[in-house]
Amino acid sequence: MEKPLLIKYVLPFIQWYALMIGLAIGIDFLLHFFHLVFIGRYLGIIGTFFVVGSFVYSLRKRKIIQSGSPKKLLQLHEYLAWIGSIMLLVHAGIHFNAWLPWMAILMLLITVGSGLVGKFLLKKANESLKERRLALLNAGETKELADKQLFFDSITVDMMKKWRVVHLPITLLLSVLALLHIISIILFSK
Repeated sequence: MEKPLLIKYVLPFIQWYALMIGLAIGIDFLLHFFHLVFIGRYLGIIGTFFVVGSFVYSLRKRKIIQSGSPKKLLQLHEYLAWIGSIMLLVHAGIHFNAWLPWMAILMLLITVGSGLVGKFLLKKANESLKERRLALLNAGETKELADKQLFFDSITVDMMKKWRVVHLPITLLLSVLALLHIISIILFSK
């Protein structure tokens, strides 16, 4: 029996997102408990390098670099961005003294959310299309007739592959806000 879509795709998304936020809160709590709050400042720098490092996948996908397996680089992108996001959330802490960092953190949360949605929804759409195609072929349909029957599903999957149209501008806005935050720290730090 096949698992319900909620358990198969929505629950993993919620788990990854909640785990990211929970780990950030837990690490921040431990840093405060052990009077090591200063480490959070450095986690911002390290987390930024992790997130920037995750863009190797984007460079490979756009053929700016030629080496590396796209599949492995995608996994690296997902994990580096996720771990870097945890570090950046710890860096941000729960401080309400500046708007620019909070806007950057908000965009970070939205960017990670859109990335996870793209990952899990696109995966579901591709699996569903493959399963339906296989079922039609196993039922004796010809490849041409199966493709004809799955025409609208194929279009839907192709449209879902365009989720990046939303993810990329959000990522760009996050980058601009993070850069402004870094510049303001450099200019106005004591």
